[in-house]
Amino acid sequence: MTSTGTVFVALLFQVENIRRLTVVFAMLALIATIIGFSLGGAALTGDMGGMTDPEMLGLLWSTPVGTALAYRLVGLALLILGLMLGRSGLWVSAIGGGLALWSFASVGHIPDRDIFWLDGLLLIHLAAIAVWIGILTPLKRLANISTAKAAADLGHRFGRMAVVFVPLLILAGLVMSYVLVGSIASLVGTGYGQALIVKVAVVVVLLGLAALNKLRFVPKLMNGDAHAAQHLSRSISFEWVAVIIILLTTAVLTSALTLPS
Repeated sequence: MTSTGTVFVALLFQVENIRRLTVVFAMLALIATIIGFSLGGAALTGDMGGMTDPEMLGLLWSTPVGTALAYRLVGLALLILGLMLGRSGLWVSAIGGGLALWSFASVGHIPDRDIFWLDGLLLIHLAAIAVWIGILTPLKRLANISTAKAAADLGHRFGRMAVVFVPLLILAGLVMSYVLVGSIASLVGTGYGQALIVKVAVVVVLLGLAALNKLRFVPKLMNGDAHAAQHLSRSISFEWVAVIIILLTTAVLTSALTLPS
């Protein structure tokens, strides 16, 4: 999601020098994807031997998990190929990134509902998250004294876009949560609902940091405040921590916990 988001940001905001960073994230995603699929084989057999058992992996390949794996591998391969083609290949990378994002929408609780518009809502939600995550590292790189003006400009343009897509992201998340949980009792009385509450609480912290950047640090940076760059860089580091917690909580929600009955 980080590599896809960085490509989207490069296209949306004309950010340069993202190739090495994006390739590293994409390669990490490829490795994690293959290991995750192999662990699915281990879950089927009940021991680690399942990670390399051709029969179990073949069985898993025939399920939606295999479909998601195929989307993600092809998508990440396209993303990396596009980066090798230079600036003109960014659209190829973006298509690959979109395919990789779709892999998340092809397996899990939302696709299990078999509701087309809900799948579309999930994809929009994922794309918005990818853009948010994708802006963090380029912005942090620019947030030093020598490139403070560029950081202020990038942060300002992202903030203007965030006014539109962040409310959509939140609305999509609320709708999907309501469809999956269904009631306040299920929200507070089940493990799934409680994990969801934790995720929402961290999202609120993330929104607070983003608001702090937009309303305080970026304007100060634009006015030439020498300390604002350091504050912005530190705030982005905290944003990364929040993002990691949110992604880990999401992984637990989608793979380890069952929906309220």
